[in-house]
Amino acid sequence: MQGWAPAPLTDRGREQADRLGATLAGRYDIDRILSSDLRRAEETADILRDHVDAPVAFEPAWRERDMGVYQGLPLEEMWERFPEHDLGQTGPEAAHRRAESGESLADVRERITERWETALAECESGETLLVVTHGGPLRLLLGHLKDLDFVDAITEQSQGNCSVNEFEFDHGTGAVRIVRENDTGHC
Repeated sequence: MQGWAPAPLTDRGREQADRLGATLAGRYDIDRILSSDLRRAEETADILRDHVDAPVAFEPAWRERDMGVYQGLPLEEMWERFPEHDLGQTGPEAAHRRAESGESLADVRERITERWETALAECESGETLLVVTHGGPLRLLLGHLKDLDFVDAITEQSQGNCSVNEFEFDHGTGAVRIVRENDTGHC
């Protein structure tokens, strides 16, 4: 449970980010990059910029969940010692429980969806925006877009490292269409 820990990318993570950068450069004409300001996301964005010539803004809104005092615990140990935070064991009420000195999944979803809506409103028609964030926020955002509850958003969806999720936004109607989800074919 890395949470907000300043963990660096592994060698494998850097290789995945490099392959992702080459894929993105060949597939998209990216205008701007928004990235989590956590170290591992910043490193990923920096590697992507070796392939993609676009300005990047590092923002706390795109961060992973702040796990508070539980940060650094192995996932299995977390659920064994603190089952009240496990969606699989306690259901939706776990999504509203805050880790001591941290945040709840509901807090993260609110933070992510607010920034998502603002990003869409800021986008110019035809602009391609790249967001570099983490698996938890991505699952929560996708769950929001698919109208899934917290349990299904987290437990029924997966996000591989350096996966591509592609969305199309219709400025006229405000509709968002999911084009590609959890694409890790480049990894």
